[in-house]
Amino acid sequence: MRYTLRQLEVFVAIAQHESVSRAAQRLAMSQSATSTALAELERQFDCQLLDRIGKRLKLNALGFQLLPKAVALLDRGEEIEELLKGQRGIGSLDVGATLTIGNYLATLLISDFMRRHPGSRVRLHVRNTASIVDRVTHHDLDLGLIEGDCQHDDIVMQPWVEDELTVFCSPRHPLASAGEADLEALMREDWIMREEGSGTRRTLDQAMRHRRGRLNVLLELEHTEAIKRAVESGLGIGCVSHLALRDAFRRGSLVPIATPELDLTRQFTFIWHRHKYLTTAMREFLRLCREMTAGIQRSDDIDLPAVP
Repeated sequence: MRYTLRQLEVFVAIAQHESVSRAAQRLAMSQSATSTALAELERQFDCQLLDRIGKRLKLNALGFQLLPKAVALLDRGEEIEELLKGQRGIGSLDVGATLTIGNYLATLLISDFMRRHPGSRVRLHVRNTASIVDRVTHHDLDLGLIEGDCQHDDIVMQPWVEDELTVFCSPRHPLASAGEADLEALMREDWIMREEGSGTRRTLDQAMRHRRGRLNVLLELEHTEAIKRAVESGLGIGCVSHLALRDAFRRGSLVPIATPELDLTRQFTFIWHRHKYLTTAMREFLRLCREMTAGIQRSDDIDLPAVP
């Protein structure tokens, strides 16, 4: 065999970071050693895997073909190494989760995973849907847990559990006493919304797609809790997963607004790269996720610790 796993590791790191210096930092190598390893791999096979565009390195056609195969081989190599070392656990796992899933479900799942498999390593990255999809396609993440759909040829999608958004307001808001609002009323309100690229924003935009005009977005925030606080203060109305609102509704600090004209249901979904080797850790994490929601129809039926 004319290549080494170290050379492939260097190639993957440079491809993911589009930079020799950042790849070197990740691999704890010198920049010259990192550059030499890539150059030696290309020299051995008389090929070029990346093109230099300004200060960035971008995969060319051959590099795109090699990247998923190299990642899969490195994943298998890591499993073999841990088996030979006799390590406890079932390997490492990089999981990406959107904010609703990451803040309310993923931490519980990861703690259960770590408890069952001590010695395993898990890293959780919480971002919006667009970011998680992008990082999965670039092999930066093993698994993604997202809200809604994803249209990408290189992504495998598996539905997990249904989720539903709920429009809500402060108990002092005029809509609180009505308890329900039609589209005309919603169009007149100020909204506190998630940012573009989030699954929550996409679901609401899709529900409103046949309505002429646009919602009056007073404020865009990247975090669900920040939206809840802004709505509590009376700045406007919001729309997030019912899962994130259960405790606030129970306390009475926020009030749901029924919207019978809007379909605000969506699906929590597992995603991974089509060419990704499903490691033991990935398969076990997926199993635990499905075990958590066995027999459950919607995310807000999941038994979670109450927040005082």
